[in-house]
This record gives sequence, C-alpha cells and structure tokens, in this order.
Amino acid sequence: MSATTKLDTSPNSRPLAGAQVGIPPRRMDFEFDPASVSRYYYDNNPFHSTFMTALSALFPEGESFFVESVRAYRDQITDPVLKAQVSGFIGQEAMHSKEHKAFNDAATAQGYPVQKMDTELGKVLGLGQKVLPKPVQLAITVALEHYTAIIAEMLLRDEDVQRRFSPEMFKLWAWHALEENEHKVVAYDVYEKTVGSYALRVGTMIPVTAIFFAVVFTNHARLLRHDGQLFNFRQNLPAIKYLWNGRKGVFSRLLPQYLDFFRRDFHPNQHDTDALLEQWREKLFGTSGLLTEQLEKPKPKARKRKLH
Repeated sequence: MSATTKLDTSPNSRPLAGAQVGIPPRRMDFEFDPASVSRYYYDNNPFHSTFMTALSALFPEGESFFVESVRAYRDQITDPVLKAQVSGFIGQEAMHSKEHKAFNDAATAQGYPVQKMDTELGKVLGLGQKVLPKPVQLAITVALEHYTAIIAEMLLRDEDVQRRFSPEMFKLWAWHALEENEHKVVAYDVYEKTVGSYALRVGTMIPVTAIFFAVVFTNHARLLRHDGQLFNFRQNLPAIKYLWNGRKGVFSRLLPQYLDFFRRDFHPNQHDTDALLEQWREKLFGTSGLLTEQLEKPKPKARKRKLH
C-alpha cells in the first residue's frame, strides 16, 4: 500500500477490504496436467526440481496452520487497517493452499509421494494446534513467514533463478512470491499487537529453523530416492553447491536477511520491497500480464426475470 494512500478509518466507515490495504486475495485458476507438467521443471535438473517440490509439499497444510494461528487473534485487533490486512492475508494464504495442492496432486499422479508428505505434515501440525499455546503457534507462523518473505524476495529479484523455471511453474512461484511479500508484515504485526514477547519470537525461530530444514531435507531425499537420483553424486554435488555455496548460493546468501529477525527492533518492512512489488504486479497482472489468464473470472449473476 502506498504511503500516500488515504483510507477512511472513521468509526462509521465500512470495514476495509484486503485489496484496499495492498493485500488483494486473487482467485487463481492454475491447471497442472500430470501428462504435460515438466517433471524436472527447474533447470531440467532432478535435484533442483525435487527440492522445489519438497517445498511445495509443505504449503497446503502449512498455509492452513498460518491462517488459523492468525485467525485466533483476529478478535483482539482493533486497528481497522490491520484487520483488513488480516482478511487479505487469510484470503491469499487460502489460495496458496489451493493452487499448490493442484500442483501437488499432479506431482502425486507422476508417482511422487507428495500427498503422503502432505498428510504426514497435517498430522504433525494438527497435534501442534492441540498442544501448543496460541502465542507459540503465532510465533511459529511469524518465523516461517520470515522465511517465505526472504525467499520470495530473492526469487523476484534474481533473473537467473527466474530463467531456470519452466514457464508453467514460473507462473505459480512468481505469483506466490508476490503475495508472500504483499502480506509479509501481517503475522508479525498481529504478534506484536497481541503477544509482543521478543524472547518468544526469537526463541521460537531456533527450533523452527531446525525442524523446517529437517523436514525439507528428509522429504527432498525421499523424492530423490523415488527418482533413483539420491546417490547420483555427479549431478547432486554441483546442485548442492548452487543452492548452498556461501555468498553465491541461492539460499545460503540469504543468511544476513535471516539473521535480521533476531534484532530486537526488527520489522519485515525494513526489507523494502515496495518498488519491487509494483513492478511485479504490472508484470503479472497488468494489461498483458503473465497471469491475466490464470485469474478466475467472476461468474455472471443470473438475471432476475421480471414478473408481470
């Protein structure tokens, strides 16, 4: 949302919508045909592609967990702008779950155990929702939203990363990256308004980091093993270097942004992406945008017959 945008937040005004605060829930309609979706859609590389699929396997259940952890505090929010941002956040995350499930179903149809991974994660997160205090659940969401925000920013900035995707999969990940940065402050701001504990925030990030990488690496290994590529060292070692080679690695170079989270005065907006988001909104949803056709068209309302 532009800093100069004026919103009517008077007591008698109508509740703001997510789109009015820069977080529009876009109803997407991606189609992933298992017969035509490229199996190795990132750089035609089994290691890189299965790594991205391992990430995708986390989203349907993971995004639902995020939504419920924020929704639990919705009634405590009085700021009309933040309330609208929460609505936009919930709408966007719901669509992320839906569209990644569509891709995950295609990957499952190709023989990958993605649906099994999704079910397993759902059981773990369901248990967490039963036994963990609500503030801890929200702190987990804040931590993982920091991950998604910095990874998404990298994807939107790095043209080399973008070029390596197949066209159909780039559309999915670019849309997801855009929206992750549009709503990157929401869970954090809800947490600060309602819980506010610095110790809990940073203390939660440490085990979340360990568990996140353990799950991703385990699922990645399962996908590689399924493809018979787990011990293909000639292929995998350069791929590992590409992802994790210090300052040059696609993911390892994000370490400074990750560590920002541990500052007491940290806020997601300190990673300024406003101009980047304006650029990508036009690229994806402008007049000739890449994703104009993927937007679900609103169904026309049935015309009422006049009675004589």
